[in-house]
Amino acid sequence: MSHVIKRNNVKIEGSGEKTIIFAPGFGCDQTVWQDVKNAFLGDNKVILFDYVGIGNSDIESYDPEKYHTLSGYVQDLLDICSALDLEKTIFVGHSVSSMIGMLASIKKPAYFSTLIMIGPSPCYLNDPPSYYGGFEKDDLLGLLDMMEKNYIGWANMFASTLVNDPNRHSLSKDLEDRFCSTDPVIARQFAEATFFADNRGDLSKVSVPSLIMQCSNDIIAPDEVGEYLLNQLPNSDLKRLIATGHCPHMSHPEETIQVIRQYLEEFSVTDTN
Repeated sequence: MSHVIKRNNVKIEGSGEKTIIFAPGFGCDQTVWQDVKNAFLGDNKVILFDYVGIGNSDIESYDPEKYHTLSGYVQDLLDICSALDLEKTIFVGHSVSSMIGMLASIKKPAYFSTLIMIGPSPCYLNDPPSYYGGFEKDDLLGLLDMMEKNYIGWANMFASTLVNDPNRHSLSKDLEDRFCSTDPVIARQFAEATFFADNRGDLSKVSVPSLIMQCSNDIIAPDEVGEYLLNQLPNSDLKRLIATGHCPHMSHPEETIQVIRQYLEEFSVTDTN
């Protein structure tokens, strides 16, 4: 247990009968949840963690072979649930963490009561004519090439793409700084595992109820992806946010909190009937 807690820098806050895990998106650590998680501490136990190689995780535990695909990150999430003896946990995942949590729930559904996915995408690549993920393969290869040749330039560009709002320069700078604090080699491998994953075939296997939170003007996970997930994920709901960009938990924490709270209240009522 202690190895897992150290490896993923697991933090436990708050108290309550229900437990919420907040999982950060690509290139970010647990501190991105600061404005959101505080709203849930009063009546929930909140669990935060970092993926290996990011934040204050144990970088010595990083294994390129293990983390070559998302399966390594899925296993780490399952390890955390096992170490803390969790069951029926509310999982809130941003971006790629949505898929990591989903895959974990397929392997061990008893650990989870519901999945809340913020800006999720099961596949970033376009697959015409039936699927629009938002990116062509050459786009993603160019992204990885830029990470390798000009990591600082990539961090600046990618942060701006995520925010997608020129008036939110401070948020773009915050994300850029987070990306730059991560080892470029680890970041590139995580990016490859993220952007070339295709989890469309796993959607039908999900038994846990889920909420899809779709942001406005999200370049990373466009509207078509949210609609696709709604149609393919069993027992799922879609909530369109006023929040723009890809990081509403940072740019619009109030709306993010409100939407999560409302869903959990409605889910609780449905669950008891």
